[in-house]
Amino acid sequence: MAAPGAALNCEDFLMFQEALKGMRTIDDRIVHALNTTVPTVSFSGKVDAAQTCKQLYESMMEAHLSRDKAIKACIAQTSEVVGQLREERAKDSENLAMIKQLRKEQTKLKLMQSELNVEEVVNDRSLKVFRERCRIHYMPPKVK
Repeated sequence: MAAPGAALNCEDFLMFQEALKGMRTIDDRIVHALNTTVPTVSFSGKVDAAQTCKQLYESMMEAHLSRDKAIKACIAQTSEVVGQLREERAKDSENLAMIKQLRKEQTKLKLMQSELNVEEVVNDRSLKVFRERCRIHYMPPKVK
């Protein structure tokens, strides 16, 4: 499993997906994190819920940003490879091995681009859960 901020393997899509899965653990465990750190009304005096929510929000945003950067970097890298292979195909349209490689890279590029949509869903879900539990304790700054 890759640590947040670790470089993704852009060559192998399955490794790329596995690394993203590891980087998404904060989002997968958001409900548990909120349940264990944000107090209910009866325990609200024992924990600084505003500070806890703020820290959780900041670490969540950091994870979202690092995943977004990593995915976009792999998309850029794969797009470059696709561009080079297209140029080669234009020069030698009979080379079947190269055409097969181009198709493989184009498919990988589409799959990586679809990961941006997955990322959007994961991020929206996490933010929704966060707002439900932390809205009375901490209001994050407006984004955009």
